[in-house]
Amino acid sequence: MQIHEKRPPVYLDYNATTPVDPQVLAAMRPYQEENFGNPSSGHIYGAWARQGVEKARRQVADMLGCRPKEVIFTSGGTESNNMAIKGAVFALREKGDHIITSAVEHPAVLEVCGWLEKQGFRVTVVGVDQNGRVDPDDVARALTPRTVLISVMHANNEVGTIQPISEIAVIAHSQNIFMHTDAAQSVGKIAVNAQDLGVDLLTIAGHKLYAPKGVGALYVRAGTPLEKVSHGAGHEFNLRPGTENVPGIVGLGEACRLVAENIRDYQDRMRVMRDRLEENLLGEFPEARVNAADAMRLPNTSSISFPGKEANAILAACDEVAASAGAACHAGDVQISYVLRAMGVPQEYAMGTIRFSVGRQTNVEEIERAVAAFSVAVKKL
Repeated sequence: MQIHEKRPPVYLDYNATTPVDPQVLAAMRPYQEENFGNPSSGHIYGAWARQGVEKARRQVADMLGCRPKEVIFTSGGTESNNMAIKGAVFALREKGDHIITSAVEHPAVLEVCGWLEKQGFRVTVVGVDQNGRVDPDDVARALTPRTVLISVMHANNEVGTIQPISEIAVIAHSQNIFMHTDAAQSVGKIAVNAQDLGVDLLTIAGHKLYAPKGVGALYVRAGTPLEKVSHGAGHEFNLRPGTENVPGIVGLGEACRLVAENIRDYQDRMRVMRDRLEENLLGEFPEARVNAADAMRLPNTSSISFPGKEANAILAACDEVAASAGAACHAGDVQISYVLRAMGVPQEYAMGTIRFSVGRQTNVEEIERAVAAFSVAVKKL
């Protein structure tokens, strides 16, 4: 008797992580084999490795529209956020001790701000509207003479809302305040240009844009004061100690090259797949609603609430689709995402929220298969 292996689930969780692009893998391979040297070494093996790192730095800079010396390589988005926020406020502590952020930031920002409060800094958390958007006027009203940094994400990881970063940056700079944005979710999905955004610091996470896990970057505008937050040797312009992850950095550079050359095609394809998914699911479930539907959103992200359902129960009943829940159930208590709470999504909707995020490879057949399987699972519940 022939045994047929079950097909893997349709992957619709690209905001969580992405596969490594084959061209990225190909670029990395020589630096895992013959070009394995330490880029700080003075011999030819070190030179080969250093050339790979500096090529990647130029590729990241080209994508961001900045200078290579403004790109610092890190281990990922969390480290970049820590380096940006802690480094800036410690460097500016004599000037002030006040930070402004938003209620829908990733924990890699909110947790940092919470820790800084314990160190004597003051943090103002600005709310959002029903579409998850920060109002620049609210940021302006939160300013004090002691404000030194504003950190607002470029795009939200749960609902996809794109924030008015350039407007907020203008407000910041009018008061000589520095501006950071966590662009981990936006890079690779929409065009991200540091000059157009007007920010001083910008976070990139490699595994969100088809580079490997464990590598990221921080854009630091020339002249932005940044204190070292981890200590050791003087790598990465004496800002980030530790031997560079050369294969990962090379992979990130190649991933950024692909984004710079293909971003319009990527975003157009993802938007078509995302819209098809939403249209079909809302056709099956007219009572469902798309969160942040009226906002400018990432082209790949769809947060859909199914009223009266429980998100984890839906996903447990549908093993043919890999997606993320907007609420978690622990010991009978449903814990709703703080992002949905900040947006004022009613509990009966929030508890049944699923985040779908499509990717470059997502195709029509996968969307149709996902909708069919998902519909069966929800109706059973």
